[in-house]
Amino acid sequence: MTKRLIAINLPQFHPFKENDEWWGKGFTEWTNVVKARPRFRGHYQPHLPADTGFYDLRLPEAREMQAEMARKYGIYGFCYYHYWFNGKRLMERPVNDILTSGKPDFPFMLCWANENWTRAWDGGEKEILIEQHYSKEDDIAHMEYLCKNVFCDKRYIKINGRPFFVIYQPENIPNIKETIITWRDVAKKYDLDLYIGFMKNLSLSREQLLIDGFDVAIDFQPHTIPKKRWWLDIYAWIDGLRYHLGGKKAPKMPVLFKYDNYVMHEESVLLSKTLKEFPGITPGWDNSPRRIKRSFWALTKNTPKLYGQWLQFILKNFHPYSDEENFIFVNAWNEWAEGCHLEPDQKNGLGFLEETLSAINKNRQNTEF
Repeated sequence: MTKRLIAINLPQFHPFKENDEWWGKGFTEWTNVVKARPRFRGHYQPHLPADTGFYDLRLPEAREMQAEMARKYGIYGFCYYHYWFNGKRLMERPVNDILTSGKPDFPFMLCWANENWTRAWDGGEKEILIEQHYSKEDDIAHMEYLCKNVFCDKRYIKINGRPFFVIYQPENIPNIKETIITWRDVAKKYDLDLYIGFMKNLSLSREQLLIDGFDVAIDFQPHTIPKKRWWLDIYAWIDGLRYHLGGKKAPKMPVLFKYDNYVMHEESVLLSKTLKEFPGITPGWDNSPRRIKRSFWALTKNTPKLYGQWLQFILKNFHPYSDEENFIFVNAWNEWAEGCHLEPDQKNGLGFLEETLSAINKNRQNTEF
């Protein structure tokens, strides 16, 4: 059975008014990326783009470039983060332009990043810049906007005709069951039946969320810091300790785990899952660029080859729930400041994309025979 990859796409690679006010004129995600420095021996930082350059997502050429590259290497579509704060939207320019221009001709969907906007990227997560407030009135207004402006687009990803919409943190919503009921009632007025998923849950069980009205869970990778301490990359950790004790602007210790050990654990988890869930994968993780003055965590020694082997395992062992419920989510297409990007960088080039296409082709061949 066919399996389709959706890559999560961060739209913050362009300046906008609020970022100018909060972070300084001209701030984009590239600002965090280029400031990064190695914080232990062998630490790969900064991650700098290769083939794509430092693009600006206000430009149609940049959005076309992303879509063409993704299509070439087997990605079915993008899942863009969607920022809605009681009717106020942030980072909306790229998706707005995609909707109004009709280009690129590439499947897409939205994930509501329903978090408070804080100074978390600068070590001050308690300072809220713009806060989420939840209400039935806002639920109605939000879904009205989506049904009128987004879900009707022919490129929007649907499952059996149902627009696929995802919530990042459902545990933040006081009564998620009522919110989902409200959304579905609004959508019916537009002759739409929603397919709703969730990516990240901390305080609520996945079983309960599915009972509360979600259609599917999504394995958001890497979803947690591993608890098994033997996964620690001990040599990198010791070097990080030296860095820390040396006072080199590292006030707190990093948490460093080997990518191959993490993958081994996640493969075993995939085989034991019983809930309805789309699997996830990440080519790597390192959020140190966003945590210059704080502790960070990273998956060390990740390579395109190891990622490709993990993807082959998922493709082989994930059994779609129907012909169209067959998605695998990649975190991420372009999370450069979190060290998880399929887009080519100066160290690995096109390696992660090439491994993506290779795994897809191998799975197709094995399925045919």
